[in-house]
Formats: sequence, structure tokens, C-alpha cells
Amino acid sequence: METETATRWLTEAEQCAWRTHLEVNRLLTYQLEKDLQPFGLTMNDYEILVNLSESEGVRMRMSDLAAATLQSKSRLSHQITRMENADLVRRENCESDRRGLYAVLTDHGLETMHKVAPHHVDSVRRHFIDLLSAEAAADLSKSLKPVAEHLRGHRGRP
Repeated sequence: METETATRWLTEAEQCAWRTHLEVNRLLTYQLEKDLQPFGLTMNDYEILVNLSESEGVRMRMSDLAAATLQSKSRLSHQITRMENADLVRRENCESDRRGLYAVLTDHGLETMHKVAPHHVDSVRRHFIDLLSAEAAADLSKSLKPVAEHLRGHRGRP
């Protein structure tokens, strides 16, 4: 039988930090999505384009892409179908594993990435980076690294 431990409620300062993080995350994601809309892309589309454009041969196994984007294989498959219809990506069979598939960036997908990336970076700067001092950005990065490392270690676990 498990022993019950007392709940460690958040202090006022901790609650403020947590709620501010949640608000910034929601608002920033909303704004970045809004800024990608004129290009017909979502943040998920853009994340896939980035992953593929930065991969060797502008291709990734679907299972690796699902893991990199934290999407289920089923959800990613639907997303890739939509992106195939827009000629941004295509699927290719894996020669070494008949069950495996690659998502591959098309020429149009790469052109789209080159066209959209400067606008996206401008949006990130305008709505996030330029609002922080260099010291605050460094402190934020340093503060969040242990959280990211902790969460990366728990991926796939309940």
C-alpha cells in the first residue's frame, strides 16, 4: 500500500511563475500560428518542414519524425497526407525495411521553407526574443534547460 504524502502546494511566487508560463505559451503559440496563416501553414506544418529541412537528405523515417514532433504515428500520418496534398512533402518506401516509410521534403516544400523561415524568425523576434534583454534570455534558457532535460527523459512514459 502506498503511503500518502502531503501535497506540496505552490507558493504565491511559484504559482505566478507557472501561470505566467502557461499564459505566455498559449499567447505566443497563438500569435506564431496567426503569423503563419498567410502562408497556409500551421505550427505543426512548420515544425515538420524544419525537421525535414535539417535532416540528412531532407528526409526522416515517419517513426522518427513522429518522435521528434511529439505526435502519434496516426496523427502524423494524417498531417503528412495534408502536406502531400499541398506538395510540401512526399512519402517514400524504406528500402532496408519494407514496413518503414520516409517523409521527404519536396522541392516546393524546400522553397516554401526558404520563403517562410525569414517571416517566422521575424515573428519569433517581435513577439519573444526582442522583448527580453540578452541577460534575461540567457537566464531563461539556463532556467528551462533542467525542465527540458527532465521531460525528455520521461517521453513515452505515463
